[in-house]
Amino acid sequence: MQTRILFAMAICSHFLSLIKVLIYALSISIIAASFSFAATPLFDNATCQICHDGNRSIEVPHISPYAEEGEKRLLQNIEPEKYHKGSHGSMTCMACHSGIVSKDPPHQKGPPPAVDCAGCHEKLWKEAASGKPLSPALQKVEQKIAEYRQSFHARPNKDDPRFVNATCHECHDSHFFQMTADKSSPDYAAWRLTIPKLCGKCHEEQLDDYALSVHGREAIQKQNSKSAICTDCHTSHNIIGALTPAFKLLNPDACGQCHKGNLATYRDTYHGQVNQLGYPHTAKCFDCHENHKIRQVKDEKSSVYGDNKLKTCQKCHDGEHRPLATVGFKSYSPHAHAGDYERYPQVWLASRFMTGLFWLVFAFFWLHSGLWYYREWQERRKPRPHVNLQAIGLTQIRHVRRFSAGWRHAHLFFALTVMTLVLTGMTVHHAHTPWAPVVSHWLGGVQSMGILHRLAATLLLTIFLGHLVYILQHILRQPGFRWFGPDSLIPNWKDVTDCRDMFKWFFAKGEKPRFDRWTYFEKFDYWAVFWGMAVIGSSGLLLAFPHVAGQYLPGWVFNVAALVHGEEAFLAAVFIFTVHFFNNHFRPDKLPPPDVVMFTGSQSLEEFQRDHPAHYDRLVNNGELERFLVPPPSNSQSLAARGLGLLLLAAGFILLILVVQGYFTS
Repeated sequence: MQTRILFAMAICSHFLSLIKVLIYALSISIIAASFSFAATPLFDNATCQICHDGNRSIEVPHISPYAEEGEKRLLQNIEPEKYHKGSHGSMTCMACHSGIVSKDPPHQKGPPPAVDCAGCHEKLWKEAASGKPLSPALQKVEQKIAEYRQSFHARPNKDDPRFVNATCHECHDSHFFQMTADKSSPDYAAWRLTIPKLCGKCHEEQLDDYALSVHGREAIQKQNSKSAICTDCHTSHNIIGALTPAFKLLNPDACGQCHKGNLATYRDTYHGQVNQLGYPHTAKCFDCHENHKIRQVKDEKSSVYGDNKLKTCQKCHDGEHRPLATVGFKSYSPHAHAGDYERYPQVWLASRFMTGLFWLVFAFFWLHSGLWYYREWQERRKPRPHVNLQAIGLTQIRHVRRFSAGWRHAHLFFALTVMTLVLTGMTVHHAHTPWAPVVSHWLGGVQSMGILHRLAATLLLTIFLGHLVYILQHILRQPGFRWFGPDSLIPNWKDVTDCRDMFKWFFAKGEKPRFDRWTYFEKFDYWAVFWGMAVIGSSGLLLAFPHVAGQYLPGWVFNVAALVHGEEAFLAAVFIFTVHFFNNHFRPDKLPPPDVVMFTGSQSLEEFQRDHPAHYDRLVNNGELERFLVPPPSNSQSLAARGLGLLLLAAGFILLILVVQGYFTS
């Protein structure tokens, strides 16, 4: 009995082992079958071609966010010869349509994802990056995919978020697509001419406007492939909303690809300068010329033709956000330049005048400074004159008062306001430089800079007018004041002879002239302010209040005012930070800088006698020296004055570097 039980148990054990083996074998078979199924395409290309040959009128549901409910479309027609010539011609249909799991139309889709051009190319890119040979074409495609992922087209559609606005195959025919690398080839030209119609499938209204534009007539009617098409302005893959700041900032550069001359003249205007600084609120090309229905300027329907221009200007200068544009705006030329006398004679003349003035001033004064430095350096070892205090009745060291507190304070505020004006004004004027956007951002933006510029200009004008009142009342309180005398700042004949004698001294042909209270170069500095205030101030007022000036003056006045304002400001800045700084701080007799007489108000008797010997002799001979004598500044006063002077000199040199770099940067 026991033997039978053991035998039965052995049979059961063998039976269970057999079942395990069968289950294992069955599992292996299923897995192998699944691998075999995955490796074998459901269809070959020839099988797909049976239906997709274009000979059958097969309709399928039109699945698209732009399709109406229940709308159908014809089945995709694939031409074999055309397909094999394309970039994907060596691929099987199932390589992309791998989601199809049913042979019966309309082909049930399985778990694998639907056709995804970007995903496939990204997979190829990852494989290439892992060690396979890297194709330049593949790298370019990867770059375009990255741009597309950030574009407006890649966003979910507002009407149906299941779809994006546009996929790759809606722009590229994925079955026949062929990359054309040679942009000079006829194939590339032919492809460009298909773009407007392609984009117009979704953007119908824009296509209608474009077809009537100067660009559209050239491209569609005349088949001119060099005319601007959609992708020239909107790019091909990195498409962003036309109302976004980024698109607005890029618009001038897009138009400038073809209109290089107009781009250059646009960038010379305030609109263009603000655009280069990175702020989109000023007018761009499409604000004036419109976007899709651009017409030639001479076309009566153009937005910039004749009376239409004023209406166009009033879109921005509307009386609410900005003062209302007046009639002078109509004749303003936003692309005026100094290179065309026939079209812009006023600008041409103003430019030639400013250029001549620039070279006349600097040819004289830079030569003057260079010769002066050389001559003074040669004489640096000569003994300096020493004042005998006992001979003039003094028992202790005294200083001579040169400038009152009013002069010193006016000079300080004048220097600070001028530097502020140079910084804010030249940042806009040289908006094309790398440093200008940084400075603009640091100052709070172009609008903040505009406010700061106007405040500084108002303060400068106040200082100037206050100075005039002070001078007039000071003169009127002095009976017998001689307008062309030695105490007057009005140039006289002695200034001419002093200048002549100075050049003789430069070349060791005579003695150094004996200057009186004011030298000829100090008088030039003084009266240059009057010239600058007249030119820069008047042009600045015209530009600050164009709606007022436009009621009475023609538009070309704004072109001239903008040119003169910038050029004269540049001239003034360079003159102050080179010639003025040299005359007062960097010639050998003044080293080491700074000369603090304008900060302390006084200078030593020896320095006064050396710089203004005729004035010193006149005061001694007339017994008037004592009323000009003051105690020397304390050590703390001298230290503070030197610190302030060095700070202003450093600021001036930094501004000079920025301004000159901007001038020589195209």
